[in-house]
Amino acid sequence: MTLNDLFARQHEASRRLPAPDLQARRASLLRLEQMVSRNAEALISAIDHDFGGRSRTETELLEMLPTLRALRHARAHVGGWMRPRRQAVEWLFMPGRNQLRHEPLGVIGIMAPWNYPLLLTLGPLCDALAAGNRALLKPSELTPACSDLLQRLIAEAFDPAEVAVATGGVEVGQAFASLPFDHLVFTGSTAVGRKVMQAAAANLTPVTLELGGKSPAIVAPDHAIDAAARSIAFGKFVNAGQTCIAPDYALVPAHQLEAFANAVLQHARRTLPNPGHNPDYSAIISPAHRARLHALLDEARASGARVLSSAELPPDDPHVAPTVVLAPGQHLRLMQEEIFGPILPIVPYQTLDEALALVARHERPLALYLFTHQGSTRQQVLAAAPSGGVTLNGTLLHIAQHSLPFGGIGPSGTGAYHGHAGFLRFSHARGVHQVGPINPFETLGPPWGRLARWMGRWMGRWQRGG
Repeated sequence: MTLNDLFARQHEASRRLPAPDLQARRASLLRLEQMVSRNAEALISAIDHDFGGRSRTETELLEMLPTLRALRHARAHVGGWMRPRRQAVEWLFMPGRNQLRHEPLGVIGIMAPWNYPLLLTLGPLCDALAAGNRALLKPSELTPACSDLLQRLIAEAFDPAEVAVATGGVEVGQAFASLPFDHLVFTGSTAVGRKVMQAAAANLTPVTLELGGKSPAIVAPDHAIDAAARSIAFGKFVNAGQTCIAPDYALVPAHQLEAFANAVLQHARRTLPNPGHNPDYSAIISPAHRARLHALLDEARASGARVLSSAELPPDDPHVAPTVVLAPGQHLRLMQEEIFGPILPIVPYQTLDEALALVARHERPLALYLFTHQGSTRQQVLAAAPSGGVTLNGTLLHIAQHSLPFGGIGPSGTGAYHGHAGFLRFSHARGVHQVGPINPFETLGPPWGRLARWMGRWMGRWQRGG
């Protein structure tokens, strides 16, 4: 079945059939959960093959577990999310009633990236199904084994009029983004996100874009350097830095620059020894991505910046060792582009205001990390440095909270999902007003009489406060 045929089938069904009830939605979520659970080994193996070496534990903890937890959370709460809610009625329209209903949008398109090919495909799908939608998925061409497996598993678990997978390269992705979905979700780079949004605009398709940017980690003077280094190293080097919310650079007090750099490298050597042959350390997804990371480091070395790695690896090794770059110049690509690899620039600052001014030079990031125990510092940074989401005194963990929305701001994305926020994102909030036994407006006219004219003048004065 072609891409257009799959879309047409889902679109027709979404217009012809009634919205799925609670029982049907829970059944779809359970079917997806069972699909993941029963095929865990095959999925882990496929992702490992695509990466040329992906940590099994990382796939289990960072993809399998959050996907299954999201599905169970949605199954447990979707009944409450679906329930129509009474809303207040303006006194002029009493004794009428207002109700808010959340109804499916229709057909949701989901374009997933390669770095977390399971979570970032099935996570949005979970929310789309909870909201009663049908969904067409386009996984990344850079993870062909996982994409092909998902296509087969979805076809076994769902009717193509409910959920289907389209695989292929850039041309398929362009055609996918041009379909007239009722909503389109894209996770990936800002550059591609712009093209997706432009394609969607031709159909007036609303979009959720989960992009990235340069997410800062700010270490305040009151926080212990070792503890901050441990958390930032974890967030940076998990999945070899190929995480959209990984700390992109660290800001530390100038007098603690050396101590922080040494602590990060010590943590990397202790937790990820022998990175070229460590099954717990993931490879870089492709030679092209690896070459880009080496080019960033070569430019930094040529500029005079100090580049230190936890281990020396040959250039053709599929891994890039955990690396820190001390005090890089702001003109370097390392400080201008999202890194998306296990390289951590460490920028010294004299005052917190100076650190915040540096953060403000960049576009608003997908994530912000702050290490402090002082409430005043926390409020100062949160007020001065907008971001998509925040983890305080840690990294990455805000994405794992089902009660919190996840999304970007400005160039780091638009829209948010996860849990109830995802249900709302993929639903239409439909307002319903029921007229009571007396309809005040109809009693006024037309023809508009003295009562209507008096009320108009009185309301005018009242609205002006006079």
